[in-house]
Amino acid sequence: MLTLYIHPLASFCHKVLIALYENGVPFESQIVNFADPGSAAAHIERWPVGKIPVLHDSRTDRIVAETSIIVEYLQAIYPGPVPMLPAEPALQLEVRLWDRFFDLYVSQPMQKIVTDRIRAADSQDAYGVTEARCLLDQAYGMVENQMRNRVWAAGEEFSLADCAAFPALFFASVVHPFGTEHGAMAVYLDRLLERPSIRRVLAEAQPYFEMFPYRSDIPARYLGDFS
Repeated sequence: MLTLYIHPLASFCHKVLIALYENGVPFESQIVNFADPGSAAAHIERWPVGKIPVLHDSRTDRIVAETSIIVEYLQAIYPGPVPMLPAEPALQLEVRLWDRFFDLYVSQPMQKIVTDRIRAADSQDAYGVTEARCLLDQAYGMVENQMRNRVWAAGEEFSLADCAAFPALFFASVVHPFGTEHGAMAVYLDRLLERPSIRRVLAEAQPYFEMFPYRSDIPARYLGDFS
């Protein structure tokens, strides 16, 4: 009933995949190849903004876009044993805050750094990359403070916020490595890497690492067996 349109290397796709694997929700994934005019056109027709991931629910014939909305839709319509949002309203706000934080202040500046590397030399944005690195430094400090004496990003239980945190911190740690002052954040990332859902996502992404513009900077420990 569920089809998730993805690319296996895309960090925002990883966020939704983690939520699906956490709850064992049956789905089919289809890779969108933007280099293929037919695949790209079909996806633009599906979701004119052209972003991935996008979920199609054939039972309701509904297209669901934007990662946080997709995960909340799954919880509402296809709930599983691991709630992505807690029942308590105050905790819901905390989860949503940190979900948006990781998307906006870690994933987006990380992607700015990555995409700038593949631009032609005459269209690169050195100033924008410097700004992105400064934003990451600020975000790292805030995550470090948040994760002192915590297990998960927004409470006592794994949640939507942690689904957002893993791909953001994983790729950011490659393009803008953590400093020694970020010990709690590094321990948190290691804890995330222990979850079976995340190991599965990483194992599925590994064959595509050669496409990553910072492939030579990926630490050896990220290239091991996560199956």
